[in-house]
Amino acid sequence: MISFAECSARERLALLLDPGSFHEWLPPAERVTSPHLAQLGVPSAFDDGVAIGRATLDGRPVFVAAQEGAFMGGGVGEVHGAKLVGLLQRALRDRPAAVLLLAESGGVRLHEANAGLIAVSEVMRALLDVRVAGIPVVVLIGGANGCFGGMGIVARCADHIVMSDVGRLAMSGPEVIEASHGVEEFDSRDRALVWRTTGGKHRWLTGDCDALVEDDVAAFRAAAIAAIGTTKPLTLASLEDEHALLTRRLHALPADNPDSAGRDEATLLWRALGIADAEQVPELPVAALRALRVI
Repeated sequence: MISFAECSARERLALLLDPGSFHEWLPPAERVTSPHLAQLGVPSAFDDGVAIGRATLDGRPVFVAAQEGAFMGGGVGEVHGAKLVGLLQRALRDRPAAVLLLAESGGVRLHEANAGLIAVSEVMRALLDVRVAGIPVVVLIGGANGCFGGMGIVARCADHIVMSDVGRLAMSGPEVIEASHGVEEFDSRDRALVWRTTGGKHRWLTGDCDALVEDDVAAFRAAAIAAIGTTKPLTLASLEDEHALLTRRLHALPADNPDSAGRDEATLLWRALGIADAEQVPELPVAALRALRVI
């Protein structure tokens, strides 16, 4: 068992994909770096924190991108985002069996805020174009930095999301919420609280991810292979169904709950969804948890 969270981006690619099949586009040797970081005196990475290319997975051709969480938390800047957009646009031309995104990102880089925000919007549009063309997009989330901010939105635009129990997915990161609304609203140092509200187990129980796996590269590989051959319709009707499902989830948590004393909202929501022993969820192994999802 090899921890997905402890691997670098390129280690994940080497272990997840068919051996020796990954061909990288714009590798570090090309030195395509951010035009902004050097002007600010910030060190650059020769790949701008993301590796993109083609490969095979279980013998099938795929396009793949892996964000490097060790460089600026996987933050998206102009070049980083452009590489993702280019990958997706090339997928429209070459039509691989799937596009895989190994997401690990805190969101947009503050150093390149405007350029990063534009890049994320372009990634979302390109991703949806790929889905409309019938090419499934699979997002794998299990890195130490989680998947937050703009990349959290990108992930929810995909056909499939695979998460480990240690993975995290949300719009705003814990530190951002605390900085904006105070520690009383969200204590980012409370690791149990962070994982109860953004972690893979919670996202699985509420239907925000399609597969929950152990923190194991082999488990991610198996889940990715299973997702390659399936797409979800991207129509107005499907979006309305998803909106209706989201509304039901939000309404599952009563506004005034007499049993709320000493409980956080995640635990209350699990109970409202019909999980009797909701307090035990954080301690349950992944295999036992899969049987509990009611959405």
